[in-house]
Amino acid sequence: MSFIIVSPLSAIEPTILQYRPSHLMTLLSPEYMIDTPVQFSATQHLRLPVNDVTEAWGSDSPPTKHHIEHLIEFGRGWNAEAPMLVHCWAGVSRSMAAAYILLCDRAGPGYELEIARALRTRAPHASPNTLMVRLADEALQRDGRMVEAIESIGKGEFVAEGSCVAFPVALDQL
Repeated sequence: MSFIIVSPLSAIEPTILQYRPSHLMTLLSPEYMIDTPVQFSATQHLRLPVNDVTEAWGSDSPPTKHHIEHLIEFGRGWNAEAPMLVHCWAGVSRSMAAAYILLCDRAGPGYELEIARALRTRAPHASPNTLMVRLADEALQRDGRMVEAIESIGKGEFVAEGSCVAFPVALDQL
């Protein structure tokens, strides 16, 4: 069984050592973007330079349709034989949205609410970035179901930094 692991930036080194992921996704503001760790090739590391904003007008570097298309394409190129590590600054908003998007894409239509509830159960602190979810809902043609599902779980518990959370890729393991 494989996992999508979400962590804050501060935990990526120990998380890489513990889980040995084959792929890494980084969602950080452009000014804080990291280099590709030595354990990964450039093709195994997706770097998305986006600010954590929920409205496009709120930043010079908001998540865009283009970023979400790259995120989905990167996820589809991952064979899930080893985990994928997804991180942002705190492991709460951008990375949780990315994990939700990847899981919804893998599961296919109809599982949006089930995945959102599993996200909340495994990560009480998760507050997925709603702009990213809206853009993914459009890209995956989910007719608002992804947005509604994330709205239904509400905001997560307030934390300065999230803990490392592993989400099984298999629906029956969520």
